[in-house]
Amino acid sequence: MAAQSEIILPAVRGRLTRQKPLAELTWLRVGGPAEHLFQPADIQDLADFLRQLDPDVQVFPMGVGSNLIVRDGGLRAVVIRLGRGFNGIEADGGTVTAGAAALDAHVAKKAADAGIDLTFLRTIPGSIGGAVRMNAGCYGSYTADVFVSATIVTRQGDIREITAQELDFQYRQTALPEGAVLVSATLRGPKGDPAELHARMEAQLQKRDETQPVRDRSAGSTFRNPAGFSSTGRADDVHDLKAWKVIDNAGMRGARRGGAQMSEKHSNFLINTGGATAADLEGLGEDVRKKVYEDSGITLEWEIMRIGDPLPE
Repeated sequence: MAAQSEIILPAVRGRLTRQKPLAELTWLRVGGPAEHLFQPADIQDLADFLRQLDPDVQVFPMGVGSNLIVRDGGLRAVVIRLGRGFNGIEADGGTVTAGAAALDAHVAKKAADAGIDLTFLRTIPGSIGGAVRMNAGCYGSYTADVFVSATIVTRQGDIREITAQELDFQYRQTALPEGAVLVSATLRGPKGDPAELHARMEAQLQKRDETQPVRDRSAGSTFRNPAGFSSTGRADDVHDLKAWKVIDNAGMRGARRGGAQMSEKHSNFLINTGGATAADLEGLGEDVRKKVYEDSGITLEWEIMRIGDPLPE
């Protein structure tokens, strides 16, 4: 990447901020600054910016920071964060088209109003852009199951539609092209009665609040389930190879490092108890991975994305 002094950024109609602290933009509230933060005015502003940006300059599309640890040294890149103008939600027949910045919960509720069942999205933290990119899922349903198409802006500044085949959905990952920014997605869900769909989501919320540390500063599930599938929520669900179970078996529920802790309420939730650094959080996660491997031979894979540089020693 070009040295910071050599970077000449294109003119924009949106907002460009130099050395923007990212801790305030992530749910875990940790991390150093982005070299630059770009908040585009609209899709054309984004496309023009990427087309004119030095191709050696790294870009990182960032959602609402719900599934992210930014390391304490910050990120040597242009972070692209979509806001107003990218959060619209429209239901048409059996489909819902949502901007990438639209929150998953809002999409689920707007879909239910239209009699479209996207209820599994209701309790997933984050935005639709992240849900598509990570193939988010719960209760045995995944974004891949309802995905129709998405619009992206490539790193070269081209606006185009991308298909499910190109994204190659897998458990908690997709093949979104490097540097591409997803700006909207169209989803198709089964038909349902609006009242019943809303009632189902209320029940899901109640169950989530009973079992997850929703009032703590966390980033959702820390590690992927070793078996490679989400919990179904059914009474006959098998928990032996769920991440929380192998963490419990290794004695790491409630484990701490600095201001970081594995939640007592749900041991696959990494929380900032106050004053944690990114190094505390990532270090505790690595402690957990080591103990789980020693206990069971299972190597847990991070679900939370970690980006940026640590502070110098």
